[in-house]
This record gives sequence, C-alpha cells and structure tokens, in this order.
Amino acid sequence: MAVYVGMLRLGRLCAGSRGVLRPRAVLFRTWQEAGLQSVRPLSSREVDCTAPLPIGGLSYIQGHTRIHLVSKTVGQCLDATAQRVPDQEALVVFHENIKLTFAQLKEEVDKAASGLLSIGLCKGDRLGMWGPNSYAWVLMQLATAQAMELEYVLKKVGCKALVFPKQFKTQQYYNILKQICPEVENAQPGALKSQRLPSLTTVISVDAPLPGTLLLDEVVAAGSTEQHLDRLRYTQQFLSCHDPINIQFTSGTTGSPKGATLSHYNIVNNANMIGERLRLPLKMSEELRVILPSPLYHCLGSVGGTMVCVMHGATLILSSPVFDGKKALEAISRERGALLYGTPTMFVDILNQQDFSSYDISSVCGGVIAGSPVPPELIRAIISKMNMKELVVAYGTTENSPVTFMNFPEDTVEQKAESVGRIMPHTEAQIVNTEVGTLAALNTPGELCIRGYCVMLGYWGEPQKTEEVVDQEKWYRTGDIATMDEEGFCKIVGRSRDMIIRGGENIYPTELEDFFHTHPQVQEVQVVGVKDNRMGEEICACIRLKSGENTTAEEIKDFCKGKIAHFKIPRYIVFVTDYPLTVSGKVQKFKLREQMEQHLNL
Repeated sequence: MAVYVGMLRLGRLCAGSRGVLRPRAVLFRTWQEAGLQSVRPLSSREVDCTAPLPIGGLSYIQGHTRIHLVSKTVGQCLDATAQRVPDQEALVVFHENIKLTFAQLKEEVDKAASGLLSIGLCKGDRLGMWGPNSYAWVLMQLATAQAMELEYVLKKVGCKALVFPKQFKTQQYYNILKQICPEVENAQPGALKSQRLPSLTTVISVDAPLPGTLLLDEVVAAGSTEQHLDRLRYTQQFLSCHDPINIQFTSGTTGSPKGATLSHYNIVNNANMIGERLRLPLKMSEELRVILPSPLYHCLGSVGGTMVCVMHGATLILSSPVFDGKKALEAISRERGALLYGTPTMFVDILNQQDFSSYDISSVCGGVIAGSPVPPELIRAIISKMNMKELVVAYGTTENSPVTFMNFPEDTVEQKAESVGRIMPHTEAQIVNTEVGTLAALNTPGELCIRGYCVMLGYWGEPQKTEEVVDQEKWYRTGDIATMDEEGFCKIVGRSRDMIIRGGENIYPTELEDFFHTHPQVQEVQVVGVKDNRMGEEICACIRLKSGENTTAEEIKDFCKGKIAHFKIPRYIVFVTDYPLTVSGKVQKFKLREQMEQHLNL
C-alpha cells in the first residue's frame, strides 16, 4: 500500500530544523587546503561535460558547476516546456489509452490545481495520492505541484485531502478507508470530520461516485471556470522555488519509513541534471520517449521519470498500473520507447520473460537502473540482450532528491558494471572513516556523505531524526558504505546496518552478492548476517535459482573455494523463491534476516 503526499502548487511546509552531529572540521580543512580539483574532458560532443577528480588521494569530490541551478517551481517548468514544445507528446498511459501533448497536459493540470483551490484546499495543505500508476496520479503530482500504511501516513503529515480509485485488483481502497474512517460514508463531500484522522476533510474518488467523496472529474471541471483559474494565477505569484512540494516516504528497507520533505528547488534541479547526464538535450524527439514501469510514489518514478520528462520535453510512458515485465516490453514495442527505467529486480524480470525474443525492442537505446545495488553481471546482460548501450546506473537516496552519482552514457561497460558512476553537478561527496571521523583514503571503504542543493529540508515532523543524519555543516549521512577510486568512480559496498561482522572481520554483503551472480545457475541472491553465539554473526546466502536449475548448498560452497576468502564463504546457503520487498521493489533485508533466523532455528 502506498501513498504519495504533495503540497499544493500552492505549498509551504515547516522544514525540519537542521541538526547537530559531531563536527568534522578536520575533514573540511583537508580539501579546502588542497585547492580546486582538476577536471578532465570526457567527450568532444559535450563541451560542458567534465569529470571532476578526487583531491589529494582522499575520498572527497565536488561536482562541476557549469550547469546553472534553476530557480523555478515545478509549475513554472511545466509552463515553460508547454510553451517551448506544445505539440510534443507529454504523457502516454498505456493501460488507460490516454495520450496528451504538453499543451494539453498543462491545460488539464491548471484545471485540476484550480479545482483543488475551489474545494477549499490552500497553500500548505497536504494532499495524498493513494493507488497504482495512473493518469490521475501524474495529474495530482503536477497539480499539487505539486505510503506504508494509510493511517500512519495520513496522521504523520496531517493530510487534508486524499485521492484514490475505488479499487485495483483485490485492493478495495474505499473499504480500507472506511475501516479507519467510518465517518466517510455519512459525510458531506468536502466536509469530512474524522475522529482518528482529524486533518482529513476532503476525499476525492478517481473513477466512481462513492458516499462522502467528490469525483475527480467534478473537481477538474470546477477548476475550469475563469474565476478559479484567475485565483490560481494569483496564488502562483507567491510561490517560491524553495517552498516544500513533496513528502516522499523512505522505503523502509531497514525499519520504519520517514517522510523526506523536498522542495521545488531540490527536485527541479535534480531532474534537470539527470536529463543533462542522459544527454536528453542532444536527442531527437523520437528518442525522447521514456518507458516507466517504476511506481510514481518512488523518487525514481516521480523525479527521474515525471520531472525529467517535464524539464526536458520528453514523453513519459506509463506501461502498467503496477510493475509488469510483460507490459513493459509491450509498451516498448508499441510506443517505440527509447529509454527504460527500472530497479535491478524489474530488469531481471523483464529479461526473463519467456517470450522476450518475440518483442520488437529495437527502439531502445538506453535507460536508468537504480533503487538498489546492481550486480555487474546484470548490467552486462541488459546491455548485451537489449542493446542498451546508453544504459546508466544511478545512485541516490530519497533524502538527496534523489540522484547524487550517475554514469555517463559513454562510460565503458566495465565502468558501469563496477560502479554507480561519477558525482553529479553542484554536489559534494566525501567518504568518512567513521571510527576516527576523518576522510578515507581512495579505494578504502567508509560512510558516504553528501552535501549540496539536493539535501532534503528535513524529515516531516521529526527534527530529532533529521539531526541524526544532517550535521551542522549540512552533510547528509547516507548510511551507505562506499569506496571512491582515482577517477572519481563511486562503488557502493553495502549498508552500514547490513555489514556483517563475523568474528571481528567486516564483510560487505554486496561484494558477495556480486560474486554469486557469476554462478551460471544463480538468478538472484541476497546475503544477510544471522546471529551466532560463537562468531557473533554468520553469513547466510539466500539464493533464487534460474528456472529449471537445481544445485545443492555444498556445490555452491565448492564454487566459492579458491575464489573468495575462506571466512567469506557462507555458513548457510538457503534456496528461496522470493524475497520480502518494499512497495517500491527493494529487498527488506531486516525482514529477510528475521525469516532466515527463524528458518534456521537460530
């Protein structure tokens, strides 16, 4: 179940206060005294493209600043693109048979935003969008300009309005809402009074008239009057690009989700730079077609997908309500998709469709893979089997709007397979030895920290948790363990919480997962630490085999011998058919660890 929360286009939130962590003044002197870093041109095709290098043999790097930061709101960006390429296809919703140009999308978004004003929503009110990928979702994301259990999210951010379809598959959204808000059945539409959800006053149904709700079509129609459109134009004069616009909940791979609050400035600039890194300004219109099977409540979908397309005049193609590998291939074939987005799990599923070879995917030239660590063998398979020579790996966190490292399309296959790319513009990164609080040497693991325009305003309503991850110098601690090489390529070794300490030896699960993906019978693998009375932790490899393959734990261990250190060979090998996932498709390792300890009777 997922809810996306946006502030009206229209919106201002109270940002969580910045926090106090242990000062790192010693870190800052190191690179400031080193002076400006050298840069190396990457491509004669893109004169503005440079690859910054680390300074002084230490893991600190700063992205170039030749691309200007954009001081526009989301709405202003949509307006500018609609004026520049009004007849370019903006949105294709494959499963709803909807196609809109940028001019048409802007008109509908304006009417929707105006309609929200007309029913009493004001600047700063929070609106939640609940449901699968759809036209209504994109409309609300842009109209508000702008989860996780429903009650938790609605209470957490104090949503005033909620938009949802009546149902999707077996998910009966209205019935679920009635369980926590029984007053909705007898409420006057737009005047809900709920004991458990005191902030919620307006419930909007996407596709069916329901007791106590307004219909989305009625809201949009109400916003089409000149009086309400005039009010919208007046309200927009008072917006700032530094106003908060999205509350994006973290995926909860290691615990309870938190609401990262992002501004227009955060997501507009991140989307602009993702598009620049993908070379979108150099592409022809037929190459600006993005297939998005990822959920829109995830940053990869909402920023990397919707906002990148808005910024660069690309066509956003939603292939299905929820991820479906077959539908993604159909959308590529029918809509001539050029760029494909997805998480590693999604790409694995797409590549393993039984009728994969029957689809015409000749239009695809590249895409973005992100969301969780990517096994090198998967990168090679995607580029080889789908001819996606311009595939890039992107790395980031919701708290960083989200992308901070990303490959260039022209990086080598090996550079893509062995790293998450290089630093993004206007972004600083440092890798810190957490034991002594100093910068790590190159090629040495430490915690990755990020600073720049991209850092969130804070966790919604949780200043203390904000202070735990953003220090006085505005460095955001990612919790990811990473290394940086001499050319500035970053490699994510694992999560600090996922690191296995076996008898005093630090073991990074990602390293082992990459190794197991070289086994010819292994489809996917996740490595976790499980408790052990003698060693503290032991390694458990949870392996999903390829279809029709069979092997034994002993054969897997024999495969390891002589190839990895003896202490890294897992004590436990468990064959599984699936993994516990977040709603955005990431493996929840804390749940997997619990499952394995129970399975192994530990």
